[in-house]
Amino acid sequence: MLSCDICGETVTSEPDMKAHLLIVHMENEVICPFCKLSGVNYDEMCFHIETAHFEQNELERNLERVNTRQYETSDNREDNSLQCRMEVNSSIHSACASNHPKISAQSLPKDSTLKHKAFFSENLTESRKFLKSKEKQCDLSTIKGSIYETTYSPSDCPFCGKIEDCNQDMETHVKTKHANLLHTPLEGTDRVQCSKDLELAHQLQQEEDRKRAEESRQEMEEFQKLQRQYGLDNSGGYKQQQLRNMEKEVNRGRMHPSEFHRRKADMMESLAIGIDDGKTKTSGIIEALYRYYQNAATDVRHVWLSTAVDHFQSSFGDRGWGCGYRNFQMLLSSLLQNDAYSDCLKGMSVPCIPKIQSMIEDAWKEGFDPQGASQLNNKLQGTKAWIGACEVYTLLTSLRVKCHIIDFHKSTGPLGTHPRLFEWILNYYSSEREGSPKVVCTSKAPIYLQHQGHSRTVVGIEERKNRTLCLLMFDPGCPSQEMQKLLKQDMEASNLRQLRKFVGNLKHKQYQIVAVEGVLTSEEKVAKRQASQVFTAEKIP
Repeated sequence: MLSCDICGETVTSEPDMKAHLLIVHMENEVICPFCKLSGVNYDEMCFHIETAHFEQNELERNLERVNTRQYETSDNREDNSLQCRMEVNSSIHSACASNHPKISAQSLPKDSTLKHKAFFSENLTESRKFLKSKEKQCDLSTIKGSIYETTYSPSDCPFCGKIEDCNQDMETHVKTKHANLLHTPLEGTDRVQCSKDLELAHQLQQEEDRKRAEESRQEMEEFQKLQRQYGLDNSGGYKQQQLRNMEKEVNRGRMHPSEFHRRKADMMESLAIGIDDGKTKTSGIIEALYRYYQNAATDVRHVWLSTAVDHFQSSFGDRGWGCGYRNFQMLLSSLLQNDAYSDCLKGMSVPCIPKIQSMIEDAWKEGFDPQGASQLNNKLQGTKAWIGACEVYTLLTSLRVKCHIIDFHKSTGPLGTHPRLFEWILNYYSSEREGSPKVVCTSKAPIYLQHQGHSRTVVGIEERKNRTLCLLMFDPGCPSQEMQKLLKQDMEASNLRQLRKFVGNLKHKQYQIVAVEGVLTSEEKVAKRQASQVFTAEKIP
């Protein structure tokens, strides 16, 4: 529906509007429907209405727009409602045009604009009065609401629902984004621009896909690298690595084939009974250290040693990943020689690495440390998976050995050192420093010490005459041949270099220790298992 800007007449098409303008307004005298101005041509009258009666003209258009929308969307309404709206429109026109004399262009005074405004106020007042009188009959409040909705509601796309502020923007959006749905192909410059936009969008999408593919590839490589590093790449476990490394030694001429078969038979027997074959074990070092400190080491003021402990070296089967298992063997070898733990460890021997893996899996099945089990996929046997302080704690607790983890999570000294770690270990081994003999063999078990990438066993601590502290540690990476030099009667101070670690030697960001404290009762074991559901450690500082 089209509405005449001059008289408000509505027609159905543009030809009808042209005919209406020609017959009604071009051939006859053109008269303003708001102030009765006449004597001007059609274009001048349109300019007059747009400038002097803009607000009245907008009201007319909104009312016509409401009538058109309600007419198209409410076919099932009653005819008297439509008739009422027709009366409202026609009455507004009549109210604006009635009881006012005709005014020619020549008779207009210089202050015609002010008079026009006053005249408009009178017309608008009459229109409002009439609208109020008709509201009771036609529910005009609905029409008013529709006027505001029509005037201020933003346009929304019928295809995708996007909202635009003005109709022109919405038309552009529909033609560019939904041209295929309209079946109105773009022409000329618009077609070229759209093609360029689509090509650019395609290039950007390809670049984004390429970046994502590259990121996924890098993530997968990093993940596989970590799997290999921590023994979770399904490349076999202790047995497979032992056989592969011995075969390499034979191929390089470093091992005789007969030696290969002998070691293979010993390994298979050890795996069958679950006990370490002792090929890499060195015993008697604590006793040798006691003798040395008694007769030498003049720069040492005091030294405290743990109970007897055997050193276990990494072998062909666990080289590169077995330090945690070897340190557990050292710790367990000390507990097995201590009568205080004979009850909870009754009948045990130092197990081989696959047996330790099996024992940790059994502890997980009991309910210890479910989070740690999940991180290692609940499986250790047949893998080269690393273990750390949490797994050692879990296994000892499942054996009813009382212990706890202390986390030295940040440096407590200059240059990234950890003097608080040394002080804690000194307090662990020594109860009364003053007045004690130079060398003390304590009843304390060794300490499991873990840091990123490696672990060792602390078997004692020195206090120098200058009050500095030095840890004595067994490293499973140290060859048995070097450890056996400590057993000589004429041991020299240089042989202790592989054991001694001063404050300045330990500069890793974080250290964790597992310290043994005694034996758990059955009730305490249950409580420890429950507490391990959410694993916590004592933090220093």
